[in-house]
Amino acid sequence: MDITIHASFLPHDDPEASLAFYRDLLGFEVRNDVGYQGMRWITVGPAGQPDTSVVLQPPTAFPGITDDERRTITEMMAKGTYAALNLATKDLDQTFEQLQASGTEIVQEPTEQPYGLRDCAVRDPAGNLIRIQQSR
Repeated sequence: MDITIHASFLPHDDPEASLAFYRDLLGFEVRNDVGYQGMRWITVGPAGQPDTSVVLQPPTAFPGITDDERRTITEMMAKGTYAALNLATKDLDQTFEQLQASGTEIVQEPTEQPYGLRDCAVRDPAGNLIRIQQSR
C-alpha cells in the first residue's frame, strides 16, 4: 500500500483566533474556508506541503451528537485534553521565542525528552495541545 496523511482534524471555537494562530503566527497557508449553518471549517497547511492539511472544525458539528457529548467535548477542550497535534521545525528555540512573545499559552519550554527528541508544548486558542519538536 502507498498511503499518505492527507488531513487531520482539530476543533476550534473561535475561527478568527485560530486563523491568527495557524496562519499569522505559524505561517500556515489557508487552503479552504467554508461556512455552513453558522459554523466554519478552515483548512490550513504548511507552505510547501500542499498534500498535508489540518482542518479546523467546529467541535460539535457531528451528525447525531447528543447534548451530553457536546458538553463533554466542550469540557475536554477547556482542559486541553480533547485534541493534539505534533509539528516539527528546524529552529525550535526561535519558534518557541516567537510563540512565547505572541502570548501563546506555554505548556512546556524546550526540553530534551528521554525518548530522544527535543521539543516544547503550547496550546492553540481552542486549547489543543501543540507539541513542536526540533527536526533533525
